[in-house]
Amino acid sequence: MVEPIFDYQFRIIVVGDSTVGKSALLRAFTEGKFPEVCDPTVGVDFFARLIEVKEGVRVKLQLWDTAGQERYRTITWSYYRNAVGALLLYDVTRRSSFEHLVEWLFEARRHIEPGRAMFEVVACKIDLESSRVVTTEEGKAFADSYGLSFIETSAKTGYNLEKAFATISQQIYEKIQTGEFKMLDGWDGIRTGFNRSKDSLRLMEAEVERDRCC
Repeated sequence: MVEPIFDYQFRIIVVGDSTVGKSALLRAFTEGKFPEVCDPTVGVDFFARLIEVKEGVRVKLQLWDTAGQERYRTITWSYYRNAVGALLLYDVTRRSSFEHLVEWLFEARRHIEPGRAMFEVVACKIDLESSRVVTTEEGKAFADSYGLSFIETSAKTGYNLEKAFATISQQIYEKIQTGEFKMLDGWDGIRTGFNRSKDSLRLMEAEVERDRCC
């Protein structure tokens, strides 16, 4: 049997104010390196990586990096609808980015509906401890008030980098297993993966059935 390339594909959108660290976090996670300089995202950028949500179950993450500037909002709205997960990012050294989280949360929920999605609050740049203005307790309290998971990260040091994406992916996978999240025609939030062995078996079965008919 050929091992599946991936079992599921999850589409996750990453939102937050401009320069909070969205692109840096995604590049560190998908490329394994920290970009010292990141130009502001124009519109939407795309990243992808395979992870294992449990032993033997691999997921391809489609990660959509959205621009934080107001003038690009109408461009990015269309990407919300096909998302099954959203990472809400803020910069621990900029209180305004934390205060805007509630706007990002409501905007994401509004545009994702009537679909359902998992949300995770992600604090960025915790390596800049001397410049921190938003405490861990404040970040966690915000997440708890909306029933969301919370994690602090650093793209530069790699702190909690893997865990941030693993947490939301495992939450989505659990919702699939319980039947709360379903794959729907015309929706790209969740897709089944590609398995060469299964595809080959389907072709063989189709050929056998055709031979019977003829």
